[in-house]
Amino acid sequence: MVSRSNAEIPSGDTFLAAWLYRPDGPDGGEKRPLVIMGHGIGGVREMRLDAYAERFAAADLGVLVFDYRYLGASGGQPRQLVSIKRQLEDWASAIAFARRIPWVDPSRIALWGSSFGGGHVLAAAAKDGAVAAVVSQCPFIDGRVSLRAIPIKVLMRMGMLAVADVASRLTGREPVRVPVAGEPGSTALMTTPGAKPAMQRMAPPGYREDIAARIAFEVGTYRPGRYAAQIACPTLFAVCDHDAVTPPSAALRAASAAPRAEVKHYPVGHFDIYFDAAFEAAVADQCEFLTRHLLAVAPV
Repeated sequence: MVSRSNAEIPSGDTFLAAWLYRPDGPDGGEKRPLVIMGHGIGGVREMRLDAYAERFAAADLGVLVFDYRYLGASGGQPRQLVSIKRQLEDWASAIAFARRIPWVDPSRIALWGSSFGGGHVLAAAAKDGAVAAVVSQCPFIDGRVSLRAIPIKVLMRMGMLAVADVASRLTGREPVRVPVAGEPGSTALMTTPGAKPAMQRMAPPGYREDIAARIAFEVGTYRPGRYAAQIACPTLFAVCDHDAVTPPSAALRAASAAPRAEVKHYPVGHFDIYFDAAFEAAVADQCEFLTRHLLAVAPV
């Protein structure tokens, strides 16, 4: 049996809404390992992170799943703002919070991130230096590579919205927002075939499908893959071989630089790994990886 409770993680001047999964059963007070989970750009916990978390918890791992500030059930204003700096601060806050949970072994904490979060966990693990394992799923590795996959006309329209959003910030107005996903050729962050239906399939009731457009000025210079060489712990790269959003070539380059990398390939696109057979294959591989590196280690 697994129990899930709500938690609030202090971060910056606000809080991160989180779910905390604790595997039940007699353990004699023994401290347990824990996996911290965060989503991709504009994503919230209900967008299939619970499906992964339930499997990890069933494998006797504690799990902490959080929403970034300004998104989902977390606090912060303005809403729907995505800031790379602040999201990395949120990861640091979640790690610090996890180490204070009485039943958690602070030496056996793993990070799990998908898409944009798959890049964040590389940066967060390198900066922290003490996490026990990392899972980086269909990761955003290099903003330059990802931008090259976007049609130039879409990039130009995105740039205009980003300029308008920055102007709105300077004048104290509401952010100018852009859809996270759209049909091919439309103005959105992700416009690959199937992106919009997949996001809608994952989205919970009431999900906001847009974010502040100013993020367009940040993604091109964000290169979390450069941190891979600094990660000392085992790192699993779950690579979608037909990924048109976060090209697999960049993930494989990062994996080649990570000292203790393991790579699993899936013959699917970016969003397919959240569903059906691809999900089953990926979550099984991830459970095996996490239990091998977290449960086989004797608690301190």
